[in-house]
Amino acid sequence: MSRYFILKEKKMNLLETLSQKTLVADGAMGTMLHARGIDFDKCFDELNLTSPAAVADIHREYIEAGAELIITNTFGANRYKLSRHGLEDDVTEINRAGVELAKRVVSASFKDVLIAGDVGPLGVRIAPYGRVKLEEAREAFAEQIKALAEAGADLIVIETMSDLYEIQEAIKAAKEVCSLPVVASVTFTRDDRTLLGDDPAKVARRVADAGADVIGVNCSGGPSQLLRILKQMRQAVPNRSAKFWVKPNAGWPEQVSGRIMYPADADYFGEYALAFREAGANIVGGCCGTTPQHITAMKKALEAAPAGAIADISILPEDEITAEPAEKPTQFAQRLADGKFSICVEMNPPRGLSTHKLLAGASLLQDSGADVINVADSPMARMRMSAWAVCEVVQRQIGVETTLHFPTRGRNLLRVQGDLLAAHALGIRNVFVVMGDPTSIGDYPEATDNYDLVPSGLIKLIKQGFNMGVDHSGTSIGQPTNFFVGAALNLCPQDMDTEVKNLRRKINAGTDFFLTQPIYRSDDGLKLIEAYEAKHGKLEKPILAGILPLVSAKHASFLHNEVPGIFIPDEARRRIEDAGENSAKVGVELAVDLIQGIKTWASGIYMMPQFHRYDMASEIIVAVK
Repeated sequence: MSRYFILKEKKMNLLETLSQKTLVADGAMGTMLHARGIDFDKCFDELNLTSPAAVADIHREYIEAGAELIITNTFGANRYKLSRHGLEDDVTEINRAGVELAKRVVSASFKDVLIAGDVGPLGVRIAPYGRVKLEEAREAFAEQIKALAEAGADLIVIETMSDLYEIQEAIKAAKEVCSLPVVASVTFTRDDRTLLGDDPAKVARRVADAGADVIGVNCSGGPSQLLRILKQMRQAVPNRSAKFWVKPNAGWPEQVSGRIMYPADADYFGEYALAFREAGANIVGGCCGTTPQHITAMKKALEAAPAGAIADISILPEDEITAEPAEKPTQFAQRLADGKFSICVEMNPPRGLSTHKLLAGASLLQDSGADVINVADSPMARMRMSAWAVCEVVQRQIGVETTLHFPTRGRNLLRVQGDLLAAHALGIRNVFVVMGDPTSIGDYPEATDNYDLVPSGLIKLIKQGFNMGVDHSGTSIGQPTNFFVGAALNLCPQDMDTEVKNLRRKINAGTDFFLTQPIYRSDDGLKLIEAYEAKHGKLEKPILAGILPLVSAKHASFLHNEVPGIFIPDEARRRIEDAGENSAKVGVELAVDLIQGIKTWASGIYMMPQFHRYDMASEIIVAVK
């Protein structure tokens, strides 16, 4: 069967073609347009309508360079990105124009060239790390992909993705609206992880399971990094029928005299073309910074199949952690002092090295209006990254203030004081002192639970020692610390008198604020406050009530029946159960109603979203702000 027959009579069947040879795709579109004088702040996709000749010239150059597959100029042609230019109603027109423009160029070339409808990220974060719901993301992808398919694209390329949730929705959308082959390609950072921390093996498996016909890696760094990533992907999906796509940048970009430059030249790409094919790539091409010269070099190298050693590059080390100590009162302390209703949200440290997902969630919460991010320390006594490091990374990279959870369990006096100095050196000022979960319930039940201080004792050490410039023995530490210290409070205790005594002891030790256990009735706080004030007078310290949004009927039943101190009213549990698939939405509504009801006595809320549902937390914050 001739290649011409495969391409023309069978709608240019990509998968069959790839079983016969490695195709050469085109290179960069954006950097080529920029080289022609188009500013990066312009809408490149609109050029399909306003400057079609500029786009057509680039397509033509790549075909003449040897590209057997060209990608439409529609990378950002979805309604979210187009809305930044007031073009959200032109999705179909711009995508259709991109395909038709490419078809005219291919027709004029008299060559068999595949046309891939290009689909890039939406440019917004989707749930659970953003406000855009999964179904909304899928609808946006479907709108664009349908226009590309109906205009006559031969395949769909979903590229430069970094969020597995997003690329999965894009693949689903493509499968729903067309029958074209789908390439799903992901980009990686210098550490061979996506921005959300996923490794190449996980990405390859998820993309394959989602139904992609071709698994891809593009953009990222230069050819050496993508060769390394391709090998990991190929190993993770060993199926002989699996197909792979590789389009590297021309190295990491550098800024020279105000211009963005890419160091990898065409000959270097030619050397790697054969290595990509030998490693399992079925389609090779270039991404940012590549030109028709790079494509020519790759095409010639594949046709000649030259031999040669392949060099590797080393990964650059991450930036060192630096932070300047703050001398002023924390923003959190100032808000409470000013009587402003404050919102804290708890996040758990990652189990491994990557902080990308946590940072994405923290960014969403900050954008929504959270005042402070609370970082738990080994919650449920399970091994996690140090909360100190997470607090510092969040403050440095996101710019939102944090509160460090500081358990006393498992720490002797030496470690407690050394950890306090470390936290202060990292710029952490808000600390929440708790006893901590017993190790018997966690990953390492054999670990010791020894401690020298109870929470009230540690609060006293901080407020009457470190914040005065001395350690536990009275020896100077050089200069006073500036910690703002919180303590735990149970608003629904079985023994009210004992809780009032504990509250009084923590206040006397110097506690600045209190965070409570989750509540589901707005009058729970009033009962404890009234009991305290009957014995000790007015309670002057701010209380931030615990809010744990309900996700499902099963979740509500578990909390109500198995977690001591939590009581969920029958009406709330009934609403959650009746909501069915909309239970999370009802959970948000219940939380918002509860928060409105506690504003008469609470100084703020301490939200504890479960199952990484930061999107729910975001909705709640926006509603109550």
